[in-house]
Amino acid sequence: MAEQENSGYNAENIQVLEGMEAVRKRPAMYIGDTGERGYHHLVYEVVDNSIDEALAGYCSSIDVVINPDGSLTVQDDGRGIPVDMHPTQHKPAIEVVLTVLHAGGKFDGSNYKVSGGLHGVGVSCVNALSEWMKVEVKRDGKLHHIEFSRGHVTKPLEVVGKCGDETGTRVTFFPDHEIFSCHAFKWEILCARLRELAFLNKGVTIHFRDDEGDAHHEETFHYDGGIDEFVGYLNQNKRPISPVIHFEGEKQGLTGMVQAEVSMQYTESYSTLEQTYCNNIHTIEGGTHLSGFRRALTATIKKYGLDNKLLKDKEFESLTGDDMREGLTVVVSVKVPQPQFEGQTKTKLGNGEVDGIVAGIVSDKLMTFFEENPAAAKVVIEKTRLAAAAREAARAARESTRRKGVMDGLSLPGKLRDCSERDPARTELFLVEGDSAGGSACKGRDRATQAILPLRGKVLNVEKARIDRVLANNEIRSLITAIGCGFGEEWDVSKVRYHKIVIMTDADVDGAHIRTLLLTFFYRKMPELIEKGYVYLAQPPLYKVERKKKSEYVLTDEMLTEKLLSLGLDDCEVNGKDGAPMDPERAAAFLKLLAEIEATAKMVSERGFSPAALVADDSARGSGASMLRKLFSSLAGYGYAPADWFGAGTAAGADGPLAKLLDEVRARGRQGLTVVRFKGLGEMDAAELYETTMNPEKRRILRVKLEDAVKADQMFSLLMGDEVEPRRRFIEDNALTVRNLDF
Repeated sequence: MAEQENSGYNAENIQVLEGMEAVRKRPAMYIGDTGERGYHHLVYEVVDNSIDEALAGYCSSIDVVINPDGSLTVQDDGRGIPVDMHPTQHKPAIEVVLTVLHAGGKFDGSNYKVSGGLHGVGVSCVNALSEWMKVEVKRDGKLHHIEFSRGHVTKPLEVVGKCGDETGTRVTFFPDHEIFSCHAFKWEILCARLRELAFLNKGVTIHFRDDEGDAHHEETFHYDGGIDEFVGYLNQNKRPISPVIHFEGEKQGLTGMVQAEVSMQYTESYSTLEQTYCNNIHTIEGGTHLSGFRRALTATIKKYGLDNKLLKDKEFESLTGDDMREGLTVVVSVKVPQPQFEGQTKTKLGNGEVDGIVAGIVSDKLMTFFEENPAAAKVVIEKTRLAAAAREAARAARESTRRKGVMDGLSLPGKLRDCSERDPARTELFLVEGDSAGGSACKGRDRATQAILPLRGKVLNVEKARIDRVLANNEIRSLITAIGCGFGEEWDVSKVRYHKIVIMTDADVDGAHIRTLLLTFFYRKMPELIEKGYVYLAQPPLYKVERKKKSEYVLTDEMLTEKLLSLGLDDCEVNGKDGAPMDPERAAAFLKLLAEIEATAKMVSERGFSPAALVADDSARGSGASMLRKLFSSLAGYGYAPADWFGAGTAAGADGPLAKLLDEVRARGRQGLTVVRFKGLGEMDAAELYETTMNPEKRRILRVKLEDAVKADQMFSLLMGDEVEPRRRFIEDNALTVRNLDF
């Protein structure tokens, strides 16, 4: 055999990456990814340092600000990062902390007994992945300042002023857009995490402000009730059947004292919400603290029920942990000196001893609560018994159905038009509203990779139904069988038959309702499908526009208006207030603003309000008034007043010169156009439906993502649950800002 050449692979090809270069070369290893998740993870790393100061008892206030330039600032009143010279690195300690991986004050346990920021990389990783970072420290009566770029010092540490007795750290950074695909911080994402931290650290005040763009949101989080208030917040749209049950305790672990705190409450809901944390880190995959809680809950309820003759021997044997957690909302928070997490982003706690510690604390405290509150214990056990009965009924229904050959994996629903491809990664299942649209979809689909399941009527609302009723529903049974993962105890996401499950409904109120019912089903009963990114929403067009024998499809009213104005501008010139012609770009922005004013004013007037009166009355409150005033404030930038839109003395309509200008440009855009409006999927023939909504080369579909589990749980409970009053308030508060309610 001839000796092969080494292809130039020698010692000189071995690259050694040190410190910041390693982080920048492989950022996903340290922060999960370089998209939206990783972008916001940078903030968490910095905020965690401030929270660690709070855990140590030195910080009570944290300010987080999204700055106008897109950078972000975190400021606390803790002790301040040390600024004296490091004994071995021969540079200021703050420079070591911010430029050397695995450097910090959290490793020896002397300054921080527990820490959420002990990531091994922490703020030095943020520094490496930031275009620039500026840090100010108030310590020892002096204000210190240092600057960095991509992990390297650009302005050495210097004293820039005095601070008296104040202490604290202020970090401002701008993520490197050469690394991240996400280029802006999202208020909703950060708000959820900061609220969470305030709940978990009672007494700490977190002030959050967004100064970027026109948003200017501002909110302060402070909860003296801690996780008890957290449970109340989680259950605000549910009907409780027990008080909030709180207990805490501590026990010596392998590496130090482990503290556990639990707050729980039962509701009339049929779903379970478990939020678990270790050292303030949200362990979304649970871990040993969750397993310990579950084990203790099951054992305690069974023992109390049997000892107090609330459960019969047969019931005692048949009850499962799922039965006892139906309708339960629980927050489990542990503080562990040296936590072991699975994965860099800490999604699952792995310390084995924590299971037994949490189980012991929960068993003792929960049994005491039951003995002191027998009425509450009786309600919990009765809820458990009903859940078990429903589960048994569901099991019998499954077995009966399986005997008929429907759920054994061999026989698929009769109305499912399956595809020939068997690789789930290449297949799609369209859940289509109605037989008519289902027929068009079947005729137009790609039979190799696209399956069609028509759905008749509205799917059962699983938010208000126990498992036995869910499995008795024909549409849901067809859905379960078609997807192929099983259900409940038999669930196995690896058996999914399609990696794209596309909800395709009409663009009207009924279609939106059916879409919400299906999303409720997936979120409550098959959440892993959403977590893995298998659930999508189709985006069928609302209009077909024809001009000179050429057709184009338009998704929304706003997009149609934008198109008409663009075409109209090609045929005319728009003059400003001073009579001079506007340049095309400014004219387009001006007309877009007028279109937004028109849509908002129409929406407000349709709900019984006078747009002109809302704009004129500075004391008017509500989303509609705020939106209109904001739009007319922008209009003032072009030199115009509300009267130029509404006309003199007009109470509701729009007959001023600007309204007429908008109509004129839009009318010019319509010349030579034929606009066809689709009222439903069934109005499109097979070719049109495939071309616009199903063709992978041209369609637009939206992937359903779960960004904030708490917010999602609250929204589904609010919109689909039994509590009417919170839903009514939500509708009243948001009625004036709803767009496209009924196409």
